[in-house]
Amino acid sequence: MTTSESQNGTYVEAGGFKRDTNYITTRITADGREGYPVEAGRYRLVAARACPWANRTLIVRRLLGLESALSVGMPGPTHDKRSWTFDLDPGGVDPVLGIHFLRDAYLARFPDYPRGITVPAIVEIATGQVVTNDYAQITLDFSTEWTEFHRPGAPRLYPQDLREEIDTVNKRVYTEVNNGVYRCGFAGDQDSYDAAYDRLFTALDWLTERLAGQRYLVGDTITEADVRLFTTLARFDPVYHGHFKCNRQKLSEMDVLWAYARDLFQTPGFGDTIDFTQIKEHYYIVHTDINPTRIVPKGPELSDWLTPHGREALGGNPFGDGTPPPPPQPGDVVPAAHSA
Repeated sequence: MTTSESQNGTYVEAGGFKRDTNYITTRITADGREGYPVEAGRYRLVAARACPWANRTLIVRRLLGLESALSVGMPGPTHDKRSWTFDLDPGGVDPVLGIHFLRDAYLARFPDYPRGITVPAIVEIATGQVVTNDYAQITLDFSTEWTEFHRPGAPRLYPQDLREEIDTVNKRVYTEVNNGVYRCGFAGDQDSYDAAYDRLFTALDWLTERLAGQRYLVGDTITEADVRLFTTLARFDPVYHGHFKCNRQKLSEMDVLWAYARDLFQTPGFGDTIDFTQIKEHYYIVHTDINPTRIVPKGPELSDWLTPHGREALGGNPFGDGTPPPPPQPGDVVPAAHSA
């Protein structure tokens, strides 16, 4: 059985697809019980805008107002087999960590690190060592362990009374949608693709039914569940519909999900983290087994993301009793030409 690996932790096996889920599970906690206490300025989040898993951390960091406590380094949208690289920075070196390859931070802690070099990752600045790349736990810990540094009016993205339902929704969204598009894109034979395609659109139909009568996935405000679904929906038409053959319909042809995605896109903290140019460059240039010419398509039209969505009629308030985040800090602003 042949297997290939990419830097987002995916493994493509003969006939099918498998995601490597063996992450570095060390946690940064308020009490420092695993040796890494929450401290302002101690860590650097490394998160490529192109990657949906990393994009979640950028959204949650911004929604909660953690910018002053946790700096961010942003690799470029492409990478080679070795590592994500800081090729957007002057000299190709991250100005805080002083490295070109994110791989260096992994090897600083684990000299024989055997797995893919993935984003998001949190690096301890003083030692230059990766602490964790467990993307699912990172955002939950932002909500539950970094509370000392939340901004006034920060939303409750993982409220105690809704966690069971959020976890249930997240599990299905992860297996069938977040991972489902990759299962389609990296299918190794027709039967595997057909099965993956059916699973994906069954889940999207379930989400359509769920969201037809409620504004958000769980409760009447944005939660972790909305963040996790949004980053896949934002990439659906630019990448997954064509590149990954998820083409029963475009997102823009699925009325409920399209309105839901636009509602979130227009909510501060969501759409202002999306870089469509980097997203397309990443998928179409890096995945040479799917797109050997490395041609990046010019479309689709993106201005429709800013059209009225009408979801306010369902009630709810994105921030509940809280407030929207302030505008992005200068270093976090997505170039206008890269957005909708």
